[in-house]
Amino acid sequence: MKPKIKMGIDFLMTVLMLSLMAYQITGQRLHEWFGSGMLVLFIMHNILNSRWYGSLFKGKYTPLRIMQTIINFGLLISMLCLGFSGIIMSRHVFAALPINGPMATARTMHMAASYWGFVLMGIHIGFHLAVVTGMFRRAAGGNSAPGPIKWFLRLAAFALAGYGAVCFVKADIVSYMFLKSQFVFFDFEKSAVSVLSEYAAMMGMWVFIGCYSAKGLRDVLLKGRSLKR
Repeated sequence: MKPKIKMGIDFLMTVLMLSLMAYQITGQRLHEWFGSGMLVLFIMHNILNSRWYGSLFKGKYTPLRIMQTIINFGLLISMLCLGFSGIIMSRHVFAALPINGPMATARTMHMAASYWGFVLMGIHIGFHLAVVTGMFRRAAGGNSAPGPIKWFLRLAAFALAGYGAVCFVKADIVSYMFLKSQFVFFDFEKSAVSVLSEYAAMMGMWVFIGCYSAKGLRDVLLKGRSLKR
């Protein structure tokens, strides 16, 4: 039951992240409510995965584990910055609270943390994609998909990642991540379907990168173990 709850929370977080990135569609009020929901789900996610924190100082750190730890802490910092800056800037959800802070700093923090969080969440999902697919495989009776279907899915994932890379560069996300630009450009003439599909493709690209990075690190680890034997 617990794995299903975890998967449900992770799915909702992914949907909310995509919705939060599409600010020109949701508007300020809905953006704040979605952000509040995201913060609650993120706290629940960390509570359900609290054993990971308890194991930080146990066991050996392989290159894969080091990379996972860096990504997890990067995502944690991004989400905490988003929650903190979002509460300070709130005009609706937390407006009644007596919370004051430097608005300019909060806005800059929110912008950078949102795009870093978006990228790191995609990589985080990619690193754990094998676990998710394994759960679906067991649910299907342990049967793997036929060869042609596997190749079709791989080509589709590659095409999605390629489209995501084009959208990522075109949207100039890197300039927002490293604060080269102080203002985010939103195209309010784009349809909701277009905006969401572009962000979904961009996240798909980072999931793709995370998945194959994890696979490469696992292969290196396995080869190293086989050589020792």
